Amino acid sequence: MAGEPLITVVGNLVADPEPRVSQAGKSWVTFRIASTPRVRDRQSGDWSDGEPLWLGCRAYGEYADNIAASLTKGMRVIVQGRLTQRSYTDNQGQQRTSLDLEVEEVGPSLRFATAQVARGQARGQVGGFGGGSAGGNQPAGQSSWGQAAAPQQQQQDNPWTNSGQGESGGGFGGGFDDEQPF
Repeated sequence: MAGEPLITVVGNLVADPEPRVSQAGKSWVTFRIASTPRVRDRQSGDWSDGEPLWLGCRAYGEYADNIAASLTKGMRVIVQGRLTQRSYTDNQGQQRTSLDLEVEEVGPSLRFATAQVARGQARGQVGGFGGGSAGGNQPAGQSSWGQAAAPQQQQQDNPWTNSGQGESGGGFGGGFDDEQPF
């Protein structure tokens, strides 16, 4: 729905993402994260784990396929999405409330880890760090920002640019064909 605020949560996956397929043949994925704050005891000065926030997360379509193929239990992730709440009755007959995120963006946290980024297969996607031009009608050698494109060899060696195989689209959105990530 339009106008709903997005929230961003950093947490750890508590289980592998569970890929699913709807009766209509559409793919979706569910996964759970736990975000545990660090709290400081004012008297002793020691740090300890606070009360964890447990969130169920859902994503749909090709995005769901990418999540299922990329993320595994224990990974620290950054998830952005729309917060939803649902009530249900558990197996013991108790009323429960669950907080869930309809995922807009997700990626690994690089605070304590490294990651290799690989472009997905473009299915109508354009722009992004992965290459392609947002407009598609730029003159040869021009990026979507009107700057001269990087040499072909540099593009092949750089995972943030077009792979040099004539692919269009992919990546993370935004149209940064030839710019370095930093």
